[in-house]
Amino acid sequence: MPNRILLLAPLGRDAQVMIRILEPAGMPCEACRDINGLCMALNDEAAGVIVTEEALFADEVSSLIDWCEQQPPWSDLPIIVLSKKQAAPRSRQSLKIFERLGNVVLFERPINAETLVSAVRSIVRARRRQYHARALLMDLETTASQMRALNVTLEERVASRTRELDGARETLAFALDSAGMGSWDLDLGSDTTRRSSRHDQIFGYSDGLPSWGLRQFLGHVVPEERDQIAKTFEDAIWTGSVDFDCRIVRADGQTRWISVKGKVKVEEADAPRRMAGIIMDITERKQTEESLHQAQKMEAIGQLTGGVAHDFNNLLTVIVGGLDMMIRRPDQPDRIVRLAEAAMMAARRGEKLTQQLLAFSRRQVLRPETVNPNRLLLDFEGLARRAVGEAISLKLDLDPGVFPIRVDPTQLEAAVLNLMVNARDAMNGRGEITLRSRNVHRGTQAVADRGVPPGAYVMVSISDTGAGMDAATRARVFEPFFTTKEVGKGSGLGLAQVYGFMRSAGGDVTIDSEVGEGTVVKLHFPRSTDEAVEGQEMKSSKVPLRRATTGETVLLVEDDDDVLRMAVESLEELQYRVIVSRDAKEALDHLNGEARIDIMFSDVVMPGGMNGAQLAVAARRIRPDLKILLTSGYVGQASAEDVVDQELPVLNKPYGRDELAEKLRVVLGER
Repeated sequence: MPNRILLLAPLGRDAQVMIRILEPAGMPCEACRDINGLCMALNDEAAGVIVTEEALFADEVSSLIDWCEQQPPWSDLPIIVLSKKQAAPRSRQSLKIFERLGNVVLFERPINAETLVSAVRSIVRARRRQYHARALLMDLETTASQMRALNVTLEERVASRTRELDGARETLAFALDSAGMGSWDLDLGSDTTRRSSRHDQIFGYSDGLPSWGLRQFLGHVVPEERDQIAKTFEDAIWTGSVDFDCRIVRADGQTRWISVKGKVKVEEADAPRRMAGIIMDITERKQTEESLHQAQKMEAIGQLTGGVAHDFNNLLTVIVGGLDMMIRRPDQPDRIVRLAEAAMMAARRGEKLTQQLLAFSRRQVLRPETVNPNRLLLDFEGLARRAVGEAISLKLDLDPGVFPIRVDPTQLEAAVLNLMVNARDAMNGRGEITLRSRNVHRGTQAVADRGVPPGAYVMVSISDTGAGMDAATRARVFEPFFTTKEVGKGSGLGLAQVYGFMRSAGGDVTIDSEVGEGTVVKLHFPRSTDEAVEGQEMKSSKVPLRRATTGETVLLVEDDDDVLRMAVESLEELQYRVIVSRDAKEALDHLNGEARIDIMFSDVVMPGGMNGAQLAVAARRIRPDLKILLTSGYVGQASAEDVVDQELPVLNKPYGRDELAEKLRVVLGER
């Protein structure tokens, strides 16, 4: 029986790496250059195939599909597809290819050596069982041939054939049982099923049940999947087959995964009468896949935390080192100011890094407005020209009939500026950048693999004439901390931030690029049916520093002691009277009292089950005219929705005294 594994991984060194892993484990491998070579090798028999997902999009993939679909009935070639990691669902084209290939197991890369060896051993064992079943079926055919050759009396021939057929059924049942499969034959008219003993054992019955039908089968399917599976059987009357995986609850209470495959038998009057097929317990396979997915998640988390630790350690080195030198020699004012400025700059860089992380994780508080994107881009033109430099030509190609969109204007400007700086760096300071806006329609096929609905969109694109990217780089550009820039020239969070912002806005971002042909980044925003807000003047970002003027009192709500002490000192320096609370309950007690409170300054995320936004609602029930200012370094999804719904002002952490003073005066109504 074959134990040779065929490999098709034309890009990179994947094939050589898998050979070095599998052959020492006793599994000989053969690497194929392309799909045609793989099909030729399959004609010499193989235990299984490992193929990278990108190789399946070659024109010759139809040859492999034809080979798989033309397999003899006993054969079901196992295929392991090593896929690329992606957040969105796969395209219909990909799913159609997997469906037609048949026995496909999908593993996302990277895959560790132990998992790969275990998976390959499993498909080798399954393939051997198929060959064993073929041998048994060949024996059956030989037996049938011998039966036809018998030329004895009619009774002897009938008796002999009956005995042989009984033996054949036992042989087939043995073959299916050896492969861990149960067989079933459903009469659609009476809803009764003939089935093998293995079938009932899969459902947890050690002794065969007296009767079984579709109703009993659906009764074992987990409730959340039951309606969908029932519809699958209904559709099978017209499609001619069933092929699905689902979860069942066995008679002993265990939840297991099963795979069901079957065909519909149509009578001469075109009326479907029977449906027959096999059923198999695939729980172990599903557990293996889940373990692989978990390992890949942990690897991604490791990359993210490692990048964060690296950047923050650099920043903390500047801050800790500067503070240490100030403590050692506090008698040199000029030197202390210089070190303090360096520490403040490092802290601001750390603030920017956390904002990028929050954008990537989609945990910012967004303030969406319905705007004309052209107006935002025109207002942004001056800043953009300064960012790209005089040596680069900046061209605006804006469609005057572009639809309105609903978006946070500040976040849109940050995303476009980020992309323009990337374009400038890709051109080494010389070339042309084009900022374009267009109305586009994205159909079902175009967005099936992107996870966004079809419909009308506004595309804002940034194109450059730079060096471009190869396929491997394009596949990773949105990963956090992935960068092609030199060490120290980029954090690797810019495009990850853009990706997070676009998903938060309900849109999508794509990249078209080839080496030597430049890059086009396309931001797709859903069209808004609301009327755009026109003619708004940019709000001034500077308000003169003002202290408390009439003895205003601030109710400060903060659970972190260090932040609390800093905030109290800043507020008292600004001549505010401060009432301190460490949680929402204590704050509500003060609000129910008689003390004067002009404004509540509260953290958003707090212990005790009530966040800052929820505290604001409770506070205004007690004091309807109370001014409220929130602050946070991280806002969960539910908290963010509460903040936006109530239009509550937020001061982002970290903040300085001047920023706090400015925000307090704005909220108190002194502009």
